[in-house]
Amino acid sequence: MRHHHLLLRCRAMPLLPSPPRTLRVSGGLVHHRLIRCHGMPIPPRTPGVSGGRLFASLPLPPPLQSPREVHVWYLCPDELNNQSQLNMYEELLSPSEREYADSMKATMLRKDVVLSRALLRTTLSRYTGCKIDPRSFEFKKNKFGKPEVLWPLDDSTAEQPLHFNISHTTSLIACGIAINAHIGIDVEEKKRNTTKNILSLARRYFTPSEVDSLAEISDSDAQRKEFLKLWTLKEAYVKALGMGFSGAPFSTFSIMLETSKGIRISKTSNASRPGCDHLSENWLFTLAELNSSHYMSVCIEDSSRSQAGPEDSPAPVGLKVWKTVPFVEDTLVSGTEAVKLIA
Repeated sequence: MRHHHLLLRCRAMPLLPSPPRTLRVSGGLVHHRLIRCHGMPIPPRTPGVSGGRLFASLPLPPPLQSPREVHVWYLCPDELNNQSQLNMYEELLSPSEREYADSMKATMLRKDVVLSRALLRTTLSRYTGCKIDPRSFEFKKNKFGKPEVLWPLDDSTAEQPLHFNISHTTSLIACGIAINAHIGIDVEEKKRNTTKNILSLARRYFTPSEVDSLAEISDSDAQRKEFLKLWTLKEAYVKALGMGFSGAPFSTFSIMLETSKGIRISKTSNASRPGCDHLSENWLFTLAELNSSHYMSVCIEDSSRSQAGPEDSPAPVGLKVWKTVPFVEDTLVSGTEAVKLIA
C-alpha cells in the first residue's frame, strides 16, 4: 500500500505547530510529503524557541528501540536541482559550513557539501522530535576529525545517547543514526572503476587473507565488486571507531564475509603495533545494495558481544532506510527493491 501524506503551506496560511495532513492511498511505499510554496522563507531563529514551526512539520521517524537498530536517511543530489530549494538548504548551515562550501571551486562539490550538511541537520532534528532547530546544532571533532554533536548541557530535549555518521558519493549521500552505540556508515558506487589492478590495490591496503580471497575470484567484475564490499565494510568500521583510515589502517584487521555467524572481524598481527590497541571485535555489520546503484555498509558497536562466548551468534542489525528530500518528501524504502540486504 502506498501512503501519501500531503501538507500544503501557502504564504497567507498561518503556520501551525501540528499542521493538517491529507492522505492518499495508491500502492507499496509510504510517503510523507510536504509542499512549500515558492519563495516562502525559512522562519527566523527565535531566541528561547528551539525549532521553528516549519521544522516541527518534518515527519518524525519511529523511535530507535535498541542499540542494535540503525536508521539510514539518504538523498540523491542529481535529483535536487531547484535553486530555491538549494538556497533553503544552505540557510540551515552554520557560517563555518557555508565558508567551507564556498571554498569548493566546483559547483557540484559545493552542492554536495550543502546537501550533506542539510541532510545531517534535518535528520538529527527529527530524532529530537523537531524540538531542536536544524540550524541550532553545534558540532565538535575528536582528534581524528570525526564529528559529534555538542549537546547543550542545560537542554533537556537533547537525546544525548544519539550517534550519527555520514557518507557520500557524487550520486548519493547517506546519514546513519543509532542510539547508545557508535556508528559508521560507508557508501560506494557499484560501478566505481579503479585506475589500478584490483589485486594491486588489495595488496596495498588489505590483509593477506583478504587478498587471497579476492585472488580466488576469476571473474574480473565479480572481483571488483567483492573488493568494493570489503572496502565499504572496512571504511564503516574505522569510522565507527572514530579514527578513520589514518588512525586504523585497513591492514590491521580482516573482514570475513562468508561465515555462518554473519560478517565477522578479526585483528591481525599488525594490530599489536603501537597505536592499534583500540581495535576490538565487538561490532555488528550490515551490508546492502542501496538504490540498485550503491553498496552500503553499516557498523555499530555491540557492547553485549564482550560478554558473549565465541560460539554465540550476534543478533542481526535492525535496519530501516528512508529516501528523503528534506521538507518535501520522505519515502520508507526498507523491504523494497531499493534496499537489498547482502549480509
